[in-house]
Amino acid sequence: MKANYHTHTVRCQHAMGRDEDYVRAALEAGFEELGFSDHMPWPFGGGFVSSIRMGMADLPGYIASVHRLQGAYAGRIRIRLGLESEYFPRYRDHMLRLRDGGISYYILGQHYADSEEDNPYVGIECMTDEGVLRYAESTVRAIRTGLFCYVAHPDLFMRHRDDGEFSPACEQATDMICQAAREADMPLEYNLLGLQSGLRGHFRGYPSKPFWQYAKKYDNTVILGTDAHDPALLADTSLWETGRAEVTGMGYRLTENLKMEE
Repeated sequence: MKANYHTHTVRCQHAMGRDEDYVRAALEAGFEELGFSDHMPWPFGGGFVSSIRMGMADLPGYIASVHRLQGAYAGRIRIRLGLESEYFPRYRDHMLRLRDGGISYYILGQHYADSEEDNPYVGIECMTDEGVLRYAESTVRAIRTGLFCYVAHPDLFMRHRDDGEFSPACEQATDMICQAAREADMPLEYNLLGLQSGLRGHFRGYPSKPFWQYAKKYDNTVILGTDAHDPALLADTSLWETGRAEVTGMGYRLTENLKMEE
């Protein structure tokens, strides 16, 4: 089954297109299952407002939109309601409430090591080896909660590093993440937004060749994620096939769908 579970909407403030445009693009590209997983809204304290995710006030509209599309496209494509989320221990109860309220799945995108309102973006922090290890520690902590179904762009710590900067700390971080994911039977994502950027000459740091080459010894299951911020990314069947070829060419076991509770 061809499925993608990493799909954003304009509510995150850095995507484009109507929600329905993503569904139509997925249908045209032959997807049988599409998961919406926009960036988690957090009830930040102190008046902090994020510029990279939906606000709490946008969440009801997001849920209602996905539910409407589930009904409108029933029998043509299966649509799932999820969120891409960090794990911020101070807001764990918030995640549990949303899950109990109907969010079907979380994918782990650990963009901040603790909480966004008082920590830097990990891509910047991971320019130092200390930041790389802090990212790995927070990602492992998140994996072990059991709240997430897969790890999005696990090689995010390479965001501002080139291949030659895959240091011993990066090896240690890869060991930590891959071992924890294997123990949890949790797939790692091969990120197609990053792949597209690389193919177009725009360096994003991931997918990172040294990460995936070094990680092969753990034999983790891998899932493709479009990380779609534009319906055109879902429609790009050649990108999907390129990603599939790269993952299988490295000898990884590829899964294309996740089992979730109804």
